[in-house]
Amino acid sequence: MQQHLQAIVTVLSLVNPLICGAMFAQIEAGEASATRLIDATKAVLAVLIILVIAALVGAKVLQVFGASLDAFSVAGGGVLAWIGFSMLRGNSAPVPNAAGDQKRSLTPLILFAASPGTITGVITIAVVHTKLLLPVTALVAIVVPQS
Repeated sequence: MQQHLQAIVTVLSLVNPLICGAMFAQIEAGEASATRLIDATKAVLAVLIILVIAALVGAKVLQVFGASLDAFSVAGGGVLAWIGFSMLRGNSAPVPNAAGDQKRSLTPLILFAASPGTITGVITIAVVHTKLLLPVTALVAIVVPQS
C-alpha cells in the first residue's frame, strides 16, 4: 500500500494538476460547458493512454536497448535540464497577431501533463515496483490522478 501511495504522489506531482487546470481554463475560456467537458475528456484520455503505454512498454524498451535504470535516470535528468534551460532562455513559438488566427488546441496541455519527466517517472516506477507481469503500481499511480 505504501508503494502505491508513494507512486500516486509521484505521478501527481509530475502531472501537476493545478497548472494543468489553469492551462485548461485559459484554453477553454468562453467555451460552453458541454465543449469544456468533451475537451477535458479528450485531454485526460490522451494523457492516460500516453502514460499507460509508457508504463507497459517502458521497461521492455530499456531491455531492448540494454539500458540500466540508473543510465535512464541520468539521461532523463539531462533531457529535463535541457528543457528547463531552453525555457529559461525564453525560446518560444511566435504568437499570432490577430485574435482570429488563434485556434484552440489541447496539445500544450497534453504535452505538459505527459511530459518527458512524467514519462520518465512512470517508467521508473514501473521498473522499480514490478513484481508481476504488469506494472500494477505504475498503472494505479497513473489512473488515480486522472480520475
